[in-house]
Amino acid sequence: MNNLIQTFAVYALPILFAITLHEAAHAYAARYFGDNTAFMEGRMSLNPAKHIDPVGTLLIPIVLFFVGSPFLFGYAKPVPVEYRNLRNPKRDMAWVALAGPGANLLMAFLWMVAVIVFGMFMDAGDYFMRMAQAGILTNLVIFAFNLFPVPPLDGGRVLTSILPAPYAYKYAQLENYGFFIVLGLAMLGFLKYWMAPVMMVANTALMALISPLTFLLS
Repeated sequence: MNNLIQTFAVYALPILFAITLHEAAHAYAARYFGDNTAFMEGRMSLNPAKHIDPVGTLLIPIVLFFVGSPFLFGYAKPVPVEYRNLRNPKRDMAWVALAGPGANLLMAFLWMVAVIVFGMFMDAGDYFMRMAQAGILTNLVIFAFNLFPVPPLDGGRVLTSILPAPYAYKYAQLENYGFFIVLGLAMLGFLKYWMAPVMMVANTALMALISPLTFLLS
């Protein structure tokens, strides 16, 4: 139990940052491309309370964590976007969707920088070093998960944006069942065949970007 509590303490802050900035990025992108809905509802904010869903963000992941579930699943409050207000709805839908995973990729990079800096002063087992490592993993997981191409996940919205209009309309109708599709795939262990390669590619790309900094500080 102590190990579980320690792990929870290490991951709590990175997860909070990851969710908050992910959702705020969606809201910012929506406003940038012409829709003020999320902004008017206070979602273009770095206040975690604006984005946390009591059940999806807190209760479900905590229960899964403490019962030793092989996978963790959760969600934040959906950012309201009125796509008809976007200047080019079909195209801009993709950019609004990509803003969230893009924020997670940036955060993973910043946590990598933190690992390098902390590594100069701390042991690998120190709390802040473990938190930085957790930050990398958390953001890569959220990045890959949200790019899964099933609506309402961001990847599903990107695919809907790319598909020709008749197919896009039909594919968007999956949104009513998307939660159950993703949950089922996760429980059956199939989701890992998407998650692992996407996380590996993202991690490799970030490591290539950060390698010059590692060399300078070594």
